[in-house]
Amino acid sequence: MARLGRARIPIVLTLLVIAGATGAFWWWRRPAATPVQPVPVSEAPVVTPEAPPESPKERKETVTLKRGDTLVKALLNAGIDTRAAAEIAAAMKKAGAELRRLKPGQDLEIVWNPAGEPATVSWQPDPWLGYAAVAGESGWAVTRFETKPEIRVEALQSSVESSLFQAVEDLGETPQLVLALVPIFESDFDFTANTRKGDRFRLLIEKRYAANAFVSYGHILAAQYVAGGRTMTGVAYARKGDKIGYYDEGGRSLRKSFLKSPLAFTRITSGFTYARPHPILGGVRPHLAIDYAAPVGTPVRAVADGSVLHAGWNGGNGIQVHLRHRSGYETIYNHLSSVAPGLRVGARVGQRQVIGFVGATGLATGAHLDYRVSRHGVFVNPLGEKFIPGEPIGAAEKSAFTREARALVERLERESPF
Repeated sequence: MARLGRARIPIVLTLLVIAGATGAFWWWRRPAATPVQPVPVSEAPVVTPEAPPESPKERKETVTLKRGDTLVKALLNAGIDTRAAAEIAAAMKKAGAELRRLKPGQDLEIVWNPAGEPATVSWQPDPWLGYAAVAGESGWAVTRFETKPEIRVEALQSSVESSLFQAVEDLGETPQLVLALVPIFESDFDFTANTRKGDRFRLLIEKRYAANAFVSYGHILAAQYVAGGRTMTGVAYARKGDKIGYYDEGGRSLRKSFLKSPLAFTRITSGFTYARPHPILGGVRPHLAIDYAAPVGTPVRAVADGSVLHAGWNGGNGIQVHLRHRSGYETIYNHLSSVAPGLRVGARVGQRQVIGFVGATGLATGAHLDYRVSRHGVFVNPLGEKFIPGEPIGAAEKSAFTREARALVERLERESPF
């Protein structure tokens, strides 16, 4: 038994060595272990909290007035209820707003509060005046706001090529400038008959601005018109207790008792003559009048203060207005389309007042004005008559006028040289 035990020991050792060697062999033959890549941990999604809903805001709306709109009607069309619209109109009127001045194209501005109710209604009838109605606990309160115009004095000059209107337009100015310039000299110069290519003019004029935007013209402070080598100068001056008038540099009034023409702008088609072929009756007849061509409806002005002797139909003269003036003068305006409303026999009229409108009534071949002037019953040529000038600057104001006139004319010549 002992011998058998001792004989097994070497065998066991041998088996252990073989088993160890075999294990080592298989360990050496095993492929290298692949490194384990770390599994990325996916990021948790970012959850953005929902923004709270926006609270309602005020809203502005501009409503453009249409033809036939009243303030109430426009507000109703904008969505304001009947009661509120009536209250707004009443409050505006109480604050002095002339609601009859509402015109197509003007804007109303409405501010709606967050609840969708009207909070403010604003209306600006012109660049200098506006009204704002604001809703309150006790009703609508209206605030009147005024804008003071910025007045700039500017010098302008141009020359006539085709017409005075075109010359002004070439300056970038509006036709209202012509309507301001012509009355200064129209007692001495007939712009309808005597304006010629090459005439020159220059002037100092007030221009009104609101927020740097041109709005309207003010007074012409000084003006010169050069025609045929003749220079006419007019300076604005307000005598004590009187409105602004225009005078020459010597203080003589440029406003004569008679205008040169009863029409502002037109052309002469037939002059004053004792022998003119008559276009309808035939033969050679006197034409003791000035004929002015103008479209039907052109306003006809009284050339001087006076009273009405006749206003209505008068045979071949058609519709006629006949005026009496001082110093024995009378004026007649024939072939009118109509007489100005309210004009009747005995009524007083002022210089430049519209008394009728150009037409082609009676013995007329086309639309024109037949204008006649008589003195003590004898017809005279209106273009050659020397009418009485207006009142000059008095001695008490002469020195002040001379200083002001000289300064204005010097500035005009310096800032706007020919």
